Amino acid sequence: MDNRFSARSSPQHGSSLVLASLGRRGEKNKDYLKYKIGVSGSAKDNCAPGAFKKAYEVGREVARQGAILVNGATTGIPQKAAEGAKHANGLVIGISPAVSKKEHLRKYKLPIDYCDLIMYTGMDYAGRNFLFIRSTDATIYICGRIGTLNEFTIAFEDNKPIGILTNTGGTTEEIADLLRVAKRGKGKIVWDDEPKRLVEKVIEMIRENENHH
Repeated sequence: MDNRFSARSSPQHGSSLVLASLGRRGEKNKDYLKYKIGVSGSAKDNCAPGAFKKAYEVGREVARQGAILVNGATTGIPQKAAEGAKHANGLVIGISPAVSKKEHLRKYKLPIDYCDLIMYTGMDYAGRNFLFIRSTDATIYICGRIGTLNEFTIAFEDNKPIGILTNTGGTTEEIADLLRVAKRGKGKIVWDDEPKRLVEKVIEMIRENENHH
Protein backbone atom coordinates (compact mmCIF):
# COMPACT_ATOMS: atom_id res chain seq x y z
CA MET A 1 0.00 0.00 0.00
CA ASP A 2 1.33 3.46 -0.91
CA ASN A 3 1.20 5.51 2.26
CA ARG A 4 2.59 8.70 0.72
CA PHE A 5 0.19 11.58 0.68
CA SER A 6 -0.43 14.93 -0.92
CA ALA A 7 -1.04 17.96 1.26
CA ARG A 8 -1.13 21.62 0.39
CA SER A 9 0.10 24.00 3.07
CA SER A 10 -0.03 27.77 3.30
CA PRO A 11 2.90 29.81 4.63
CA GLN A 12 0.50 31.42 7.11
CA HIS A 13 -0.10 28.13 8.88
CA GLY A 14 3.02 26.25 7.83
CA SER A 15 3.41 22.53 7.41
CA SER A 16 4.46 22.10 11.03
CA LEU A 17 0.77 21.83 11.91
CA VAL A 18 0.54 18.81 9.63
CA LEU A 19 3.79 17.19 10.69
CA ALA A 20 3.37 17.68 14.43
CA SER A 21 0.71 14.98 14.48
CA LEU A 22 2.98 12.52 12.69
CA GLY A 23 5.25 12.34 15.70
CA ARG A 24 2.45 12.12 18.22
CA ARG A 25 1.76 8.94 20.15
CA GLY A 26 -0.55 10.54 22.69
CA GLU A 27 -2.38 13.80 23.10
CA LYS A 28 -2.02 14.39 26.84
CA ASN A 29 1.73 14.36 27.30
CA LYS A 30 4.03 16.44 25.09
CA ASP A 31 6.89 14.06 25.92
CA TYR A 32 5.28 11.58 23.54
CA LEU A 33 6.09 13.88 20.63
CA LYS A 34 9.13 12.86 18.65
CA TYR A 35 11.60 15.51 17.57
CA LYS A 36 11.71 16.29 13.84
CA ILE A 37 15.26 16.81 12.59
CA GLY A 38 15.80 18.07 9.07
CA VAL A 39 18.79 17.13 6.96
CA SER A 40 19.81 19.64 4.31
CA GLY A 41 22.64 19.22 1.84
CA SER A 42 23.79 18.97 -1.75
CA ALA A 43 21.49 17.23 -4.20
CA LYS A 44 24.61 16.56 -6.31
CA ASP A 45 28.13 15.61 -5.35
CA ASN A 46 30.19 18.76 -4.89
CA CYS A 47 31.26 17.46 -1.50
CA ALA A 48 34.42 16.46 0.28
CA PRO A 49 35.42 12.78 0.26
CA GLY A 50 33.42 10.81 2.81
CA ALA A 51 30.54 13.32 3.01
CA PHE A 52 27.94 10.88 1.73
CA LYS A 53 29.05 8.21 4.19
CA LYS A 54 28.73 10.74 7.00
CA ALA A 55 25.28 11.77 5.76
CA TYR A 56 24.21 8.12 6.01
CA GLU A 57 25.56 8.01 9.55
CA VAL A 58 23.70 11.20 10.48
CA GLY A 59 20.44 9.70 9.26
CA ARG A 60 21.10 6.50 11.13
CA GLU A 61 21.82 8.42 14.34
CA VAL A 62 18.68 10.54 13.99
CA ALA A 63 16.64 7.33 13.93
CA ARG A 64 18.65 5.60 16.66
CA GLN A 65 18.21 8.57 18.96
CA GLY A 66 14.44 8.46 18.53
CA ALA A 67 13.81 11.37 16.18
CA ILE A 68 12.02 11.66 12.84
CA LEU A 69 14.12 12.64 9.83
CA VAL A 70 12.70 15.30 7.51
CA ASN A 71 14.25 16.20 4.16
CA GLY A 72 13.43 17.88 0.86
CA ALA A 73 12.44 14.61 -0.85
CA THR A 74 15.43 15.00 -3.12
CA THR A 75 18.63 13.30 -4.28
CA GLY A 76 22.19 13.41 -2.95
CA ILE A 77 23.01 14.10 0.69
CA PRO A 78 19.37 14.29 1.91
CA GLN A 79 18.56 10.96 0.26
CA LYS A 80 21.65 9.32 1.74
CA ALA A 81 20.63 10.51 5.21
CA ALA A 82 17.15 9.11 4.63
CA GLU A 83 18.67 5.77 3.63
CA GLY A 84 20.60 5.67 6.91
CA ALA A 85 17.46 6.46 8.90
CA LYS A 86 15.44 3.75 7.18
CA HIS A 87 18.16 1.16 7.73
CA ALA A 88 17.88 2.00 11.44
CA ASN A 89 14.08 1.51 11.28
CA GLY A 90 13.44 5.24 11.44
CA LEU A 91 10.62 7.36 10.02
CA VAL A 92 11.40 9.69 7.10
CA ILE A 93 9.19 12.53 5.85
CA GLY A 94 9.93 14.25 2.55
CA ILE A 95 8.79 17.77 1.66
CA SER A 96 8.45 18.04 -2.12
CA PRO A 97 8.37 21.13 -4.33
CA ALA A 98 5.84 19.38 -6.57
CA VAL A 99 2.06 19.50 -6.47
CA SER A 100 1.64 15.73 -6.87
CA LYS A 101 3.53 12.45 -7.02
CA LYS A 102 3.32 12.56 -10.82
CA GLU A 103 4.89 16.03 -10.98
CA HIS A 104 7.46 15.04 -8.35
CA LEU A 105 8.63 12.16 -10.54
CA ARG A 106 8.18 13.57 -14.04
CA LYS A 107 8.76 17.32 -13.84
CA TYR A 108 11.23 17.53 -10.97
CA LYS A 109 12.67 14.05 -11.51
CA LEU A 110 12.97 13.51 -7.78
CA PRO A 111 13.04 10.16 -5.97
CA ILE A 112 10.53 8.64 -3.58
CA ASP A 113 13.01 6.14 -2.15
CA TYR A 114 13.47 5.94 1.63
CA CYS A 115 10.50 8.22 2.39
CA ASP A 116 7.59 6.95 4.47
CA LEU A 117 5.53 10.05 3.73
CA ILE A 118 5.91 12.78 1.13
CA MET A 119 4.08 16.09 1.45
CA TYR A 120 3.53 17.64 -1.99
CA THR A 121 3.56 21.39 -1.38
CA GLY A 122 3.09 22.63 -4.96
CA MET A 123 5.26 25.64 -4.04
CA ASP A 124 8.39 24.99 -6.15
CA TYR A 125 11.82 24.99 -4.52
CA ALA A 126 11.68 28.36 -2.74
CA GLY A 127 8.34 27.58 -1.10
CA ARG A 128 9.40 24.01 -0.36
CA ASN A 129 12.53 25.23 1.40
CA PHE A 130 10.51 27.53 3.65
CA LEU A 131 7.97 24.85 4.59
CA PHE A 132 10.69 22.26 5.05
CA ILE A 133 12.52 24.36 7.63
CA ARG A 134 9.31 25.43 9.37
CA SER A 135 8.39 21.73 9.69
CA THR A 136 11.45 20.86 11.77
CA ASP A 137 12.58 21.29 15.36
CA ALA A 138 16.18 21.58 14.18
CA THR A 139 18.16 21.11 10.99
CA ILE A 140 21.53 19.55 10.21
CA TYR A 141 23.57 20.85 7.27
CA ILE A 142 25.99 18.69 5.30
CA CYS A 143 28.06 19.94 2.35
CA GLY A 144 25.58 22.03 0.35
CA ARG A 145 24.95 24.33 -2.57
CA ILE A 146 22.71 27.41 -2.96
CA GLY A 147 19.52 25.65 -1.85
CA THR A 148 21.23 24.45 1.32
CA LEU A 149 22.41 27.98 2.04
CA ASN A 150 18.85 29.25 1.50
CA GLU A 151 17.52 26.70 3.99
CA PHE A 152 20.24 27.68 6.46
CA THR A 153 19.30 31.37 6.33
CA ILE A 154 15.62 30.53 6.89
CA ALA A 155 16.52 28.45 9.96
CA PHE A 156 18.88 31.15 11.22
CA GLU A 157 16.23 33.88 10.87
CA ASP A 158 13.75 31.60 12.68
CA ASN A 159 16.30 31.17 15.51
CA LYS A 160 16.06 27.40 15.17
CA PRO A 161 18.66 24.96 16.48
CA ILE A 162 21.19 24.24 13.75
CA GLY A 163 23.87 21.57 13.42
CA ILE A 164 26.76 21.88 10.97
CA LEU A 165 28.62 18.71 9.99
CA THR A 166 32.07 20.15 9.37
CA ASN A 167 34.69 19.11 6.82
CA THR A 168 32.08 17.93 4.31
CA GLY A 169 32.71 20.59 1.65
CA GLY A 170 30.25 22.79 -0.22
CA THR A 171 28.60 25.93 1.07
CA THR A 172 28.51 24.76 4.69
CA GLU A 173 32.26 25.38 4.81
CA GLU A 174 31.55 29.08 4.19
CA ILE A 175 28.94 29.55 6.94
CA ALA A 176 31.38 30.62 9.65
CA ASP A 177 32.74 33.37 7.40
CA LEU A 178 29.24 34.46 6.37
CA LEU A 179 28.22 34.80 10.01
CA ARG A 180 31.35 36.82 10.73
CA VAL A 181 30.77 39.35 7.93
CA ALA A 182 26.99 39.52 8.50
CA LYS A 183 27.47 40.53 12.14
CA ARG A 184 24.14 39.02 13.17
CA GLY A 185 25.44 36.95 16.04
CA LYS A 186 26.27 33.27 16.28
CA GLY A 187 22.72 31.91 16.33
CA LYS A 188 21.82 28.57 17.87
CA ILE A 189 24.50 26.60 16.07
CA VAL A 190 26.61 23.60 17.04
CA TRP A 191 29.51 22.26 14.98
CA ASP A 192 31.06 18.80 14.84
CA ASP A 193 32.74 16.52 12.32
CA GLU A 194 31.42 13.32 13.91
CA PRO A 195 27.79 12.39 13.06
CA LYS A 196 26.82 10.76 16.36
CA ARG A 197 28.13 13.64 18.46
CA LEU A 198 26.49 16.20 16.21
CA VAL A 199 23.05 14.56 16.45
CA GLU A 200 23.43 14.35 20.24
CA LYS A 201 24.31 18.05 20.40
CA VAL A 202 21.35 18.98 18.20
CA ILE A 203 18.89 16.99 20.30
CA GLU A 204 20.24 18.57 23.47
CA MET A 205 19.81 21.99 21.90
CA ILE A 206 16.18 21.18 20.96
CA ARG A 207 15.51 20.26 24.60
CA GLU A 208 17.12 23.47 25.84
CA ASN A 209 15.09 25.44 23.30
CA GLU A 210 11.86 23.86 24.56
CA ASN A 211 12.72 24.65 28.17
CA HIS A 212 13.16 28.32 27.33
CA HIS A 213 9.72 28.65 25.72
